Amino acid sequence: MTIEEILAKGGAVVWILLTYSVVALALLVERFLSFALLGRPPRDFEGRLLYALRGNETAALLQSLRGPEAAIVRGMLEAAAAGVKDLGRVASRIGSEELQRMERGFRTLGVLGNTAPLLGLFGTIIGMIKAFMVIEQAGGRVDAQALAGGIWEAMLTTGVGLAVAIPILLMLHVLEGMADRRAQAMRSCASVVLEQMPGCDLTDSAEPVHHREGVVHAV
Repeated sequence: MTIEEILAKGGAVVWILLTYSVVALALLVERFLSFALLGRPPRDFEGRLLYALRGNETAALLQSLRGPEAAIVRGMLEAAAAGVKDLGRVASRIGSEELQRMERGFRTLGVLGNTAPLLGLFGTIIGMIKAFMVIEQAGGRVDAQALAGGIWEAMLTTGVGLAVAIPILLMLHVLEGMADRRAQAMRSCASVVLEQMPGCDLTDSAEPVHHREGVVHAV
């Protein structure tokens, strides 16, 4: 069966699912490109950061670095230089902003992935209703081959809905894992800064950074 036949037999529901797939593909490409361009610190960044904090050489370390880890360290150091004591709250705020930036579009992908099978099932139900209406109008005398054809055409939308939903949810899971790893890296970097800042206020250290179900917390 060709794509043209699927679009013709699936009706409006398949066209809506096609729109789902186009929107999801655009979001996925944008998100993966965003993570690719985000920049990553070196593998031994925490060790270098600890050494730089002890030697007061953080400016040289952060000069060429990009990404959320560098952003949270840079923001905490700037706050400390400005006399801010509650660095835990600063870390929480910057971490929330960076996570929100990384997770942009995740909710839309979740909605598309979760509603695509339901939309396909809706199309199947509509198709089955039409098939049984034909049976009723024919007084039960319906050719079995014609009935089977009507049923598989009705089931087509469910198959298309699953074909659209499964890749979206798999890729969303990958993106969420990438965001979680960067969130953990931010938390570790913030911990290093807080541990090396004498006299800073850590009373806010237990306040959560909202990250989906509150998985990530400020240090």
